[in-house]
Amino acid sequence: MSEHIICVVGNPNCGKTTLFNALTGSRQSVGNWPGVTVEKKVGTFAYRDRKVELVDLPGIYSITPSSSSGEDERVARDYILTNEAEVVINIVDASNLERNLYLTAQLLEMRVPMIVVVNMMDIAKQHRIGINIDELQKALGCPVVATVASRDNGKKDLLETLDRFLDNPTVPPMPIEYPQDVIEGITTVTSKLSNEAVARPDWFAIQFLEGAPHLEEQLPHTDVAAIEASLVPLNEKYDGDLDIVIADARY
Repeated sequence: MSEHIICVVGNPNCGKTTLFNALTGSRQSVGNWPGVTVEKKVGTFAYRDRKVELVDLPGIYSITPSSSSGEDERVARDYILTNEAEVVINIVDASNLERNLYLTAQLLEMRVPMIVVVNMMDIAKQHRIGINIDELQKALGCPVVATVASRDNGKKDLLETLDRFLDNPTVPPMPIEYPQDVIEGITTVTSKLSNEAVARPDWFAIQFLEGAPHLEEQLPHTDVAAIEASLVPLNEKYDGDLDIVIADARY
């Protein structure tokens, strides 16, 4: 039996914990992430010839920590950056799809193998919201599964999708379109980071343009201040709102 590690991530109240419980049942352990008081929940389940360890990441709205955010975003970001999980299952609330897909866009930028689970389809139907799962899958470039986790609807589809995906976990393309000068800024910073053999240089480049805090902790051998200084003219061009330009592109 092959063994795999997978993580689940999504906004608060998207049904993430309900789906986690549906998959793992009572086979769970609860502790804390190292160095913080954020709860760490891990469960296991078996499907066909696979044994899966499922890591429940904190509920977050953004993968990028801000100066005012708590530890949840940092925990989720740092765990995904370890590459310990073979696949990221991103759960989104069908009744608040646009808001939830912001996190999905950030995960696309991280270039991780991903399955998107559109949960709470029953609530969306009550609100007369129609979602074309095939079109969403085409737009995101990764498998998309519809579920109602509270009723176990879609669980089998998810397990079968995951079983097939684990045979060949693929990284979806990044369909996010930035303004040309922003692309040039990302390319320049990516090149600098690539020369320093930084892992995920394109993702870190976007983090620099977005003004993410504490990058020096993630990149101890990089002259973070020099890169930030080189981006001042681009930020001034957008009146100090370069982070908003990037956020708008994700939406």
